[in-house]
Amino acid sequence: MSGVPAARQALGVLQVLARQPEPVPAATLTRELGLPRSTTYHLLAELERAGFVVHLAAERRWGLGVSAFELGSAYARQAPLARTAGRVLTRLVDEVRHSAHLAVLHGREVLYVVEERAPGRPPLVTDVGVRLPAHLTASGRALLARLPAAQVRALFPDAGAFVDRHGTGPASLTALRRLLADVRSRGYALESGEVTPGFASVAAAVHDHLGQPVAAVAVTYPSEGGGLLGDPPSTDALALAVSGAARLLEQRIQGRPPS
Repeated sequence: MSGVPAARQALGVLQVLARQPEPVPAATLTRELGLPRSTTYHLLAELERAGFVVHLAAERRWGLGVSAFELGSAYARQAPLARTAGRVLTRLVDEVRHSAHLAVLHGREVLYVVEERAPGRPPLVTDVGVRLPAHLTASGRALLARLPAAQVRALFPDAGAFVDRHGTGPASLTALRRLLADVRSRGYALESGEVTPGFASVAAAVHDHLGQPVAAVAVTYPSEGGGLLGDPPSTDALALAVSGAARLLEQRIQGRPPS
């Protein structure tokens, strides 16, 4: 067979890991790929050095690393996702009259790839190309909540991973896990004042055809009434609209007919 065997084998490891709902033992990779045990460990060692896999030593399991997520984020930026999202966000802004954006996970951060600003609304920090700590943003929380617990632990291994902007937000893995459990229970994520004082956001994850979270749709709105911005909108109504936009974007990127 033509090609580079080592490259095929390394890609095979990543493809197997990508199909798993959580990190797996090396024996699983050896069995599924039909490789010698020593070859599997050599491949894992190289991929770990490059950041594509992470070894959870306490569990003797392997999962995808930050570099794999960065590749996924690059795909999301370059693929039709961003172009398709523009049309979906325009419709969402017309509905809710607040600015909307699309973000992808980039390690412990979210990267904003599309923004649709509502007429008369002020500029936001979540402009295209901006990166923010994922655990502080509604978009990041929506995405982190859909990752395996072991992967979240790998992304946030210690207290140093929990930066803050305004002295609020989860400061430990335990606090983050509680917050993400709430996100899964509600079906959408929230933040208020943790990115920008006086503003709040609601977000919902977008999944690919494998059920993996690839992006998040969010709306940012004033959390305080008065002035030219008016009274704060209904969070429930915004969450319904944002979740609907996320499902519509899923249907379009997966090639499914509208439900």
